[in-house]
Amino acid sequence: MALFLPTYFSPIAQYQAIVNADEVLFEVHDNYQKQTYRNRCYIYGPNGKQLLNIPIKHKTITSKKKTKDTLVDNSSSWQKHHLKSIQIAYRSSPFFEFYEDDLLSIFTKKYTYLLDVNIDTYHFVTDTLQISNTYNKTTAYQEDTSTKDYKYLANAKQQLIQKSNPYIQVFDDKFGFIPNLSILDLLFMEGPNAISFLE
Repeated sequence: MALFLPTYFSPIAQYQAIVNADEVLFEVHDNYQKQTYRNRCYIYGPNGKQLLNIPIKHKTITSKKKTKDTLVDNSSSWQKHHLKSIQIAYRSSPFFEFYEDDLLSIFTKKYTYLLDVNIDTYHFVTDTLQISNTYNKTTAYQEDTSTKDYKYLANAKQQLIQKSNPYIQVFDDKFGFIPNLSILDLLFMEGPNAISFLE
């Protein structure tokens, strides 16, 4: 069993671990932390590495909120902005049009909880990669050290060394190869072959 934090269009390193895990367990009872991939991902835009951030409702009370209880702030058109940014970044990629229709549902559905967004992105990716999308969610904070703990992969500040081979990226002629972007980058560039970069 491998323990992960549910993240937004997770970085490639997280999907490398997911593909190679016997069983996926999502930690949803931890305290929500800023500066993580829970509510952000990075794509390769026309100006280089580009952040897509889901706005979160922050309580005025200082009590900590659990990941499972984190609310999306829909007062801005974040979904419209993210979809447009992805379209601009990847419309010329080999497989964007192939996956675009399936992707649209995530950007048209009204979400209340961040966890629901992240689980839907997980289903989109696992369906696209044709890998098992079964998972469990924790029922309490997981303190068992016998579980392979991959929660650190959700830390957006941590620089990870990507273990897979580089692949062609849309703007790599301008900025070179950028490792460990959102899994969307690999999917739109490699399509069904993306799985070979993750195994």
